This record gives sequence, C-alpha cells and structure tokens, in this order.
Amino acid sequence: MMLFWSAYLGADLVANYAFGLISRAQFTGGTPDSEADAYGDLLAFWAPFLLLHLGGPDTITAFALEDNELWCRHLLNLLFQLGAASYVFYQSFPSSKLVVPTILMFIGGTIKYIERTRALHLASFRKFRDSVLPPADAGPNYAKLVEEHVTTKILAMVPESKFQSVPVEEEDRKDLDDKAVIKRAFFYFTTFKGLLVDLIFSFRERDNSNRFFRSRNAKDAFRVIEAELNFFYDVLYTKAAIVHCPTGYIFRAISIGSIVSAFASFYVLSKHGFHEYDIRITYTLLLGAIGLEFVALSRLICSDWTIANIATSESIFIKFLLKFKSESSPFALHILHGRWSKSIFQYNFLDSRLTKWPKWIEKSLGLVPLEEWFDDLKPRRKKKYSEELVELIFEELKQKASMGSTNLTNEICASRGKWALEHYKTEQNYKKLLPFVCDVDYGKSLLLWHIATELCYNTDNNKSANNRRESSKLFSEYMLHLMIKQPNMMSAIVGIGHIRFRDTCAEADRFFDENILHKRKTSKAQACRILLAVPTELNPAVVKGDRSKSALFDACILAKELEKFQDVKWDIVSKVWVELLAYAAIHCQPFMHAQQLSKGGELLSLVWLLMVQLGLSEQFQIEDGHLSAKLY
Repeated sequence: MMLFWSAYLGADLVANYAFGLISRAQFTGGTPDSEADAYGDLLAFWAPFLLLHLGGPDTITAFALEDNELWCRHLLNLLFQLGAASYVFYQSFPSSKLVVPTILMFIGGTIKYIERTRALHLASFRKFRDSVLPPADAGPNYAKLVEEHVTTKILAMVPESKFQSVPVEEEDRKDLDDKAVIKRAFFYFTTFKGLLVDLIFSFRERDNSNRFFRSRNAKDAFRVIEAELNFFYDVLYTKAAIVHCPTGYIFRAISIGSIVSAFASFYVLSKHGFHEYDIRITYTLLLGAIGLEFVALSRLICSDWTIANIATSESIFIKFLLKFKSESSPFALHILHGRWSKSIFQYNFLDSRLTKWPKWIEKSLGLVPLEEWFDDLKPRRKKKYSEELVELIFEELKQKASMGSTNLTNEICASRGKWALEHYKTEQNYKKLLPFVCDVDYGKSLLLWHIATELCYNTDNNKSANNRRESSKLFSEYMLHLMIKQPNMMSAIVGIGHIRFRDTCAEADRFFDENILHKRKTSKAQACRILLAVPTELNPAVVKGDRSKSALFDACILAKELEKFQDVKWDIVSKVWVELLAYAAIHCQPFMHAQQLSKGGELLSLVWLLMVQLGLSEQFQIEDGHLSAKLY
C-alpha cells in the first residue's frame, strides 16, 4: 500500500523533473542537420509520453476520496504540463522531423490526462451530489387545486404513477448467472448511488429492492451486493464513469488511434541522423504505450460496465451480441475474478494480553510513544469466513425486513441485541442477559460480548463441529478489530470505547501478572478458566466505583450467564453478534464506507448496503403517496 501511495504522489514530481531535463537539453547548439538537432526532435517526441503517463491507468484516478476534492489542483497541473509539453514542442518545431508523430502522441496523451482530471471532478462530493439529485419537482399545483375545490367543492384524485422497476426475467431462476448479477447490481447502483451523499429515497424504491433481495438466497444476494459495491468503487476511484459513455468511447477510440498512428508514422520515417540507442528507446516507449492502451481496451470490453450496458440495451443488434457472447464466447462473463476476498481481519483481546512485548521492550517503547506504532506493524491476522456465516447474516436481516412498518424499521436499526434475545423469552435466564445489551453503551457492549464469547469458546466442553460457535468467534474478533484498528468506521457509536479497552487491558495485565507466572506458556483455555474462577457475586461497579472503565469482570459475569443456556448458547451469541454488526454497519457514515473501498472494502460495508436494499435504513422517509390530485 505504501508503495502504491508513493508512486501516486511521485508521478507529478517525476513528470515536472523530466520536462525540465528535456527543455534544458534542447538548448544544445548545432547545425540543422546535426545529431544535436535530431536529438532535440526526439526529446520533443518523448514529451507527450509524460502526458500519457500522467493520465494514469483506467483502474485508479484517486488513491483516497480526498484526492477527488483536489481536482482543481489537478486541473492547474494539467494546464501547466500541457504548457510545458507545448513549449518543448515549440523549441524543436522549426527543424523537427517528427512533427506528425509528436502531434499524434500529444493528442493521445492530452485525452488521457483530461480523462483523469474529469474523473476526479465528477467524483468530488459536490459534483457527485449534484449528479445524483433528482430534478426539482414542485408537485401538483396546490393553489389552483384549492381554488377549484373552493368553487366546486370537488377535488379529483387519480392514482400516482407506479415506480418503474427493472425487468424481472431472471427472478424465476433458482440461481443468478454472472450476467444477471451484473445487470441487477448495475440497476440498484444507479438507483441507490445517492446513498453516498445521504440522499433520501422513497418507499417505492425500498419496496422494489426489498422484494428482489428477499426472494434470493444468501449467495446470490451477496454476489449482487459485491458487484454493486464494485460499481461504487469504479465511480469514486477510477475512470469508469468517464469512459463508459458515448463521448468516452469516442475519445478513447481517438486516443488509441492517435497512439497507433504515431507508431506507424515513426516506423515509416527515415531514421537518418538519429542515434541507434535513441531509436531503441523511442520504440520501447511506443510499444509500451500501445501495450498499455490495448490492456486498457481489453479491460474496458470485459468490464462490468460494458456487460451492464449491453444487458440493459434495447438494441436488437446489442441483444444478439450479448446472446452470442453468452453462448459462444463467454470469456467476458467468466473473466470475473473474486470481487471480495471473503476474509476478514481478526483481533483477539486475550491474545493481545498473553503475547505482549517483553517487559524491557515495553519500557523502552514507553520512553517515546511508539508502542502503538510498533503494534500496528504486526501482521494483521485474517480469516476466511464460511458460507454459513453469510447465511446467518442474510437470514437474520431478511427476517427483520419482513416485519415491514417504518416505526418498526427504526426500532430494528436501533437494536443492539435486544431483538435477538427476544427469541428466547421462554428461557429461564433470558432477562439476565438484557442488561448487557440494553443498559450499556455500544462500545462496552461490544467489549463485553467479545470477552464473553472468548471465555465461552475456550472453555466449551462440547467442541464438536458447531457452525454458530465458529461464526460467533469470527464476528467477535472482527468487530473488536474494527473498534481498535479502524476506529473511524466506529467513531459515531463506540463513544469512549477506546478508553474502556485500555482500562480493560490494564486490569487484565494486572490480573494475569498476579495469577499467571509464565503468560507465554499459558494457553488461552487455562487463562479463561482462571478468569472464570474469580467470584463475581458482587457487581464490579459496586466494588470499584466509576474510576476504571474496565469491562473484564462484567464480561465474566456475562459468560457465566451464557453457560446456563447450554444447547442454545451459541445460537444466542451468534444472533447478538449479527445485531451488533448490523447496528455498526447502518450507523457508520456512508462517507466512511466509501473511503474504505479504496483499501479493499469491509464486510461491514457489504452488510450496510444489504440492509439498505432490504429497507432496514432510516434513509427511506418520503411517504409513499398512493394518490395525487389532478385538476380536470
């Protein structure tokens, strides 16, 4: 990541430096037929390659969302670089033998650089917001309607036009193929891309997506969501929105044609007076430029955008082409690689306390505040998650989406485990779990359930294959990773969670130092048993007061309560974790979800978008008017 970031930032500096070297080298004197003049001509021909380089690949225009907001700086840089390239060309124009290929390369490089600047502009927050806002709608003429009603005492009402939905030809299929996934994802992307700028949607749009996703299985639903997030990424961080339009196709054809023509014109040109080494460099630059253009062209042809545009086209020729590609040449559809790694980062509280740095290193790091920085250097642990975990998330969300009403939806979005525990009202100890989700803030609740999950997991006597047990552990460690390592995504809900985590770590360190002599040789199972052996009849807050925010022994109390549920213990824990995950997903700012896409995305973002598609969001606030007035 650091390498890509350095290359991204250094591109403009390298170009400026190169333009300076080329301009300086052109001042070399000599007669018109001298090698110096021939070398100057080549330098002028090489200058447009820098514009091509600054245009960058189609797959990245911005490294972070903040880069889009700096589009004005890139525009100024574009004007400066064009001026520098023009000056270099002007210096050699009177004696240039390469006027034609230089102009052609200049055209190709300029188009590529303009594409990048335009992509940054369109992805900036203000421009993106303006592009997704619907046209202003004054609604029915209230003044005339009321005047008519006063005089005639009649107010005619007609049904409101229905929301136009995507054709449902694939819905009768058991599974969606790649083409159907992309088509659906593109439709819902165009419908809901206003999510990124907090646009409010109507209930008709909610009902349309709700109906589709509730009719799918978990695998297909997540495939559509993954493809949809891919479209979001393309709009914000690549040139996709610029290239995949009629104007974009035309300018891309001109760009490729200019570069190929420049190669052809240089190839047929007499090389008399040019140094052989310089000729080889020029051919290398030309072949490299052509190679990159054709790689970009192949990616453009096989991209999701192309397939989506073909799939939604009304042209008979396009439909025939799509059918031909699907049946005879499915390369474009099956080139789709995994959009999502299906793995999540993990952070384990007990591991962090039992495998700490040696004391002398901690003291050394304590002299300067580098302990956290060194901790971040440790390789982050990742785990693949199973289809069962996806099924669990989807079924829980789909069940909540089926409940319907707006007030209930708001209550569901605000739930942090209560709804999950409601399923177990018949259990004797049900009410004893409620305080651990209802009477504590989200940050404490997350930490409590993480430590309790770890205690139950490591002391569970029945270690036979239990999908809910494994899913609960994955959820637990993933959510703690988000709170500790990616606090920006959780900042709106965790409150003093980071302080609470530090206090809990301090209490755990003291407890283990006093009760475990050789922590590195102690297994987690042994550490968990030692913790659970501590008497917890008294509430820790009563004993310690509010000086420490530690949740260590509160979590031990929760773990002991969970053990009383025996067979349904892991069902309860897994359902609570789904709610904690969903709460974090829907309360995370859309900007943060969008920002995370540049770093590979998060399961949290997938859950967020799925919840919106199922209607589990407060962004559906426009009433679904069934009737509207019409003046006859």
